[in-house]
Amino acid sequence: MSERKNMHVIGFFEGLPIESPQSFIDEKEGIPTPGPRDLLVKINAVSVNPVDTKLRQGTLKRNALRILGFDAVGEVVAIGKEVVKFKVGDRVFYAGTTTRSGSNQEYQVVDERIVALAPKNLSDEQAAALPLTSLTAYELLFEKFGLIPKEDANQGKSILVINGAGGVGSVLNQLAHWAGLEIYATASPKNFEWLIKNGVDHPVDYHKDLRDSFRELGVSSVDYIAVLFDITRYLDQINYLVKPYGHVGTIVGIHEPIDLSAWKNLSVSFDWEYMFAKTDYHYMIETQGQELELIAKLANEGKLKTTLSKVYSDGINASNLKLATKDVESGHMLGKIVISGPFNGNDS
Repeated sequence: MSERKNMHVIGFFEGLPIESPQSFIDEKEGIPTPGPRDLLVKINAVSVNPVDTKLRQGTLKRNALRILGFDAVGEVVAIGKEVVKFKVGDRVFYAGTTTRSGSNQEYQVVDERIVALAPKNLSDEQAAALPLTSLTAYELLFEKFGLIPKEDANQGKSILVINGAGGVGSVLNQLAHWAGLEIYATASPKNFEWLIKNGVDHPVDYHKDLRDSFRELGVSSVDYIAVLFDITRYLDQINYLVKPYGHVGTIVGIHEPIDLSAWKNLSVSFDWEYMFAKTDYHYMIETQGQELELIAKLANEGKLKTTLSKVYSDGINASNLKLATKDVESGHMLGKIVISGPFNGNDS
């Protein structure tokens, strides 16, 4: 890499509303040095996720700049002395960790075990849309629900995906379709085409009561239910939509207790999925790199499409990060939003 001593970063000191001039600011900091198992990656594209907004909003006033950002695609420019999987010049993608500074900086250090080579058939922007949502979807389907991560290996099984047109839903539908499940997924009717494009067999209008919709479809229950939204709003509707010995899982935190007693005599399992649990607790972190290798393979084979829906391509800076974050906070975006181009926040 070059002999530059400083890099562009985008961060904040306090979790302010996105409209605030200080909600994101452009700064410069020293380029980090990779540890023994680390890669130093020059970032080319980043994606914004709901977790970014939640972590920003929950940040109290602090003295040190906080740099978020998880999804990233970039080029390896230096490696630690114990790195074995990658070399300088490799194009990689990953979802990062909450325990280190994020991808909203020009150069980022990341543990090689949670990284994979980026899909060759996807652009930087297309690839940046995938890591966090793909890992979340993969872990829920194959590690929590116990489905077999092989093509058509789960035929005869069915799944209901609530909030099927969002970032996680859009890739979870594709993985479930690849794995052979019959898929029911909720969205607004205007987004039914998006659902079908991403592998859904039966789009369901989220405005309607799920029990009524399933009666109209002539279906009484499914094997798996993935609730990619606040489950407290759906619990009454899904209590009797899951088959005996089925699984219900969610990725969204709750603010009040939930009653799962209706599932006791059905022997139904309830699963939490939080993609950062592995890196937060240093638990089987190498599996995330392995899972991203499979995601890249499926993308290269055309079996998994990017869920990219919008790009800000004229530079990674505070202004564009505010625009992308505002889109995410609106709650009405299909798929994923990506920012790409040079880090140019302080350039005149």
